[in-house]
Amino acid sequence: MPPTNLNRREFLPFLASPLLLAGCGGQAENPISTAKSVDNTGSGTKNEGARQSVELGLNWYPEAEHGGYFAVAVDEALSRAIDLKLTPGGPGVPVVQNVATGRVPFAVANADQVLTGRAAGADVVAVFAPLQMSPRCILVHEKAGIRNFDDLKKAKKLAMNANSTFAIYLQKKVSLEGCTVVAYPGNVAQFLLDEDFAQQAYVFSEPYLARKKGGDPASLMVSDIGFNPYTSVLITSGEMIRTKPDLVRLMVKASQAGWVKYLAEPAAANARIHEMNPEMELDVLEFGVGELKKLCYPEGITDENLGSMTLERWSQLADQLVECGAVEAGKIKAEEAFDMSFFAKG
Repeated sequence: MPPTNLNRREFLPFLASPLLLAGCGGQAENPISTAKSVDNTGSGTKNEGARQSVELGLNWYPEAEHGGYFAVAVDEALSRAIDLKLTPGGPGVPVVQNVATGRVPFAVANADQVLTGRAAGADVVAVFAPLQMSPRCILVHEKAGIRNFDDLKKAKKLAMNANSTFAIYLQKKVSLEGCTVVAYPGNVAQFLLDEDFAQQAYVFSEPYLARKKGGDPASLMVSDIGFNPYTSVLITSGEMIRTKPDLVRLMVKASQAGWVKYLAEPAAANARIHEMNPEMELDVLEFGVGELKKLCYPEGITDENLGSMTLERWSQLADQLVECGAVEAGKIKAEEAFDMSFFAKG
């Protein structure tokens, strides 16, 4: 298992074209077939009877950002109606493509990946969004005196995946004069050695790891410059929505209950996450839950509407992707990227 502070969020490749989709059907070799999977029993087997057995593809190795889905799998009450099998992702696992081609019925992705996937011809739809605020941040040194994005040019090096949507948007909105953008190293090792070094991160993991190793991290939230895609989004295909709406509704209902459960009582889910990903220590997960609460419950969001989405947010994100060149104008319709009809308040 690779280090947990590898940044999973930029390893998900965009779909190049509808032609690529046509060549990657469900019979293709599964790139995650050897990964450990988890359901409520730990066996990954399907159960008979009314209980639905469902696979959920993760966008990275198990971490706190998947906690609510793990709660569905391990909580006895939540798993009575659904036997949820979670299949870990990893570098290069194309979750959007896997859903679009029917390889998995559901997966976890971020809203910008849904839009770029749809622009490339992937019929994927977001149905639930637990992280209302993006956890994306830029990790800087406290002693560097960088307090906001206007100060970011004080860093001599900024490590990020320059072709990712957030990085493209950031470079259009923020002056980095005097600051060199370098390749993201995948961990916090270089950050700890260089006081002039800044890097991309997720606020619920890398800052804690850096401080645990003796660093002085501070976080600049990318949402502060307006780029704020829904994160850890539950996605499915248009085909699933058309042919199995009851299963989609069940999955959305279970996911909402799971996230409410996880944010209130994370211990059991964290234990299973740690079991599947030993590099993710329990103290890191505990810290992560505290940060996730802020991201899942911004002003106006309660247990009853946790996971809801708005056309305003999707439209704004679509416009930003066009503005920064990640998506060609006219390629996507924001209203087709998400479906709230399966969402029941509370």
